[in-house]
Amino acid sequence: MEYFKHLQNVDVVPFLEEIEQNEDAWLENTSRQEKVSAQKETQTIVLRNAVTRDDISINENQECAWTHLAKRFPVATKFMEEVAHSMDATLSRATIVRLQPKGNVYLHTDHGSYYFIRKRLHLVLQSLKGSMLMSGGEKVLMREGELWWFDNKQHHQAINNSDDWRIHFIFDILPNENARLAKNPLKFEKVAEHLAKAEPFHTSSVPIKVDD
Repeated sequence: MEYFKHLQNVDVVPFLEEIEQNEDAWLENTSRQEKVSAQKETQTIVLRNAVTRDDISINENQECAWTHLAKRFPVATKFMEEVAHSMDATLSRATIVRLQPKGNVYLHTDHGSYYFIRKRLHLVLQSLKGSMLMSGGEKVLMREGELWWFDNKQHHQAINNSDDWRIHFIFDILPNENARLAKNPLKFEKVAEHLAKAEPFHTSSVPIKVDD
């Protein structure tokens, strides 16, 4: 398959126990299902998210930070960081997402420079009938305990055919070879500050030759 790769199998019981102990966290942040139409039938626990910037799109924002909820999920956060390290990468954004019974994540692409230089991973925690995902016209049925990479730059969608919530870890990793690309532009105020301290423009004393 071109757009999916099964990476490993994982014991998910500790993760599900941790989630059960923090059931209230599902409604801490509802912006994803409220603002992203493709995700309207999901609920999300955000562990790592984009650093707040009002001058660039979130899809172009390279900087990430832990949320206040992360400390309540030490087992989950340790696992995701270890996976990233094992793949010669660092952890970027990280979430726990559940899709409602008989629900859909509607067809969409994840576009922007943030996604372009990262890899998207899914760990299936709970999915009674298997997690159905499509990307780039390829379809897979992911089973509980399976960790997958898939290409979220392609058009993709997900379906939950069961009568219970489908729960996944969904997290992005930044390959170390791409780390130099994961740099945000300075905020305008910082640019203005640098300009105020800058030396005057210097021009070369060597004439520029222009071909006839």
